[in-house]
Amino acid sequence: MKKQASYLRRAGRAWLGSSGFTLIEVMITVAIIGILAAVAIPNYRDYVLRGQLVDAQNALSALRANMERHFQDNRSYSSIGTTFISPCAAPAASGSFAISCPTLTATTFTARAVGSGPTDGFTFTVDQQNIRTTVRAGSGWTVCSTGWTTRKSGC
Repeated sequence: MKKQASYLRRAGRAWLGSSGFTLIEVMITVAIIGILAAVAIPNYRDYVLRGQLVDAQNALSALRANMERHFQDNRSYSSIGTTFISPCAAPAASGSFAISCPTLTATTFTARAVGSGPTDGFTFTVDQQNIRTTVRAGSGWTVCSTGWTTRKSGC
């Protein structure tokens, strides 16, 4: 009887000891998840923002191509009467960017994309010579001196 009781006590202790996680194991797991999240979330935000910047760059490239087509047909970037309307005549939008042409003459134009919302602080331009500039970049982003900013580090 004594041997059987001793066996039951040991079996009971073994069962109770393996019933879950210790507090230190849980805290280590939470710390690891916190460190991974601290690295991953800012990188993901930058990745999403880079994808939104492409909207402005694509819209400006398309507008420039349309302006060149208009110039080839009419020998002028500006509108000619009410028949031949310049692609820059009406402001447009692409994603969270407002597209406009602040400079528009018969022989020159400058198209500009100004960000709002998540892309606030970004301004891109392109002109008739295909000179691409980043006028402003968002907080923490470096302005590319030779073209459009596509990464947080610049070009």
